[in-house]
Amino acid sequence: MANNSTNQIEANNLKIIKDQLESEALLNKKYSEYSQRINDPQIKSLCDQGSQIHKQNFDNLKTYLDSHQ
Repeated sequence: MANNSTNQIEANNLKIIKDQLESEALLNKKYSEYSQRINDPQIKSLCDQGSQIHKQNFDNLKTYLDSHQ
């Protein structure tokens, strides 16, 4: 019985990680698109930084997920 609850927790964690991966990918895309549309160099730089941060978050989560499969 403990195994089933452990597997359920793992399945829930997997779903959470996958949801977070989708969120990070979306945020990366949005910041990248905003950066391409903005003319102000300071705001453009902030958008580029945001895009890089979310790309790095995505990569880290993907690496973690891949290491546990």
